[in-house]
Order: sequence, then C-alpha cells, then structure tokens
Amino acid sequence: MFQGQWPSEWLRGVLGVCVLRVLLDGPSYGYAIIQRLADAGLGEVKGGTLYPLLGRLEDAGHVEVEWRPGDGGPGRKYFALTETGRDHALQQASEWAAFTTVTRALTDAALEKKG
Repeated sequence: MFQGQWPSEWLRGVLGVCVLRVLLDGPSYGYAIIQRLADAGLGEVKGGTLYPLLGRLEDAGHVEVEWRPGDGGPGRKYFALTETGRDHALQQASEWAAFTTVTRALTDAALEKKG
C-alpha cells in the first residue's frame, strides 16, 4: 500500500464519497471516521477538513447529528446518514466507480508507455 501522503487535491475530491461510505456502516463520530479513513489508506485527514464536510452534509440533509454521552468522558457528536443521505451515498459510490474507470483507463495507458 502507498505509504506517503496523497496530494491534497486528490483527497478533497474523494473525501466526501469516502465519508459517506464510512457512514453507510452506521453512525460514527469524528475521530472514529478519521481513524477509519486512515486505516483504509487515505492517510491523515484533519478535523479541520472533516468537520466542515460533515457540516455541509448535514446542511444538505444527508446527515443527522446526535450527541451521545461518553464513557466517563465528554459526550460525542455522532453522525448518521438520513434516508436521503443513504441514497446519496449509494449514488455517489456508483458515480465514483464510473469516474475511476475513466481515469484508470487514461492513467494506466501512461504506465504502458513507461515499460
């Protein structure tokens, strides 16, 4: 797996669809989402990048927020997909797959020129 840091413009492009994908598995909170994205190989996503995205998803009606008490600590803000958000997540995943098929066809051709 790639061990470096992906270009920030690539992460900006894919972060929304990846966060929606994480939330398809159920409600989660910011730190857990960041960890899940890192475990998937996206690298470090800062809270200053994630939370505005979650706010935009909430404003669009794709995500709803619930505060839950913490285990002996402060409460956590959980984010969950709404029904509209679930449909949006599935649509975005499908469109992203089509997009990557197009980009892979183009960029893989460059690798063939290398060899």
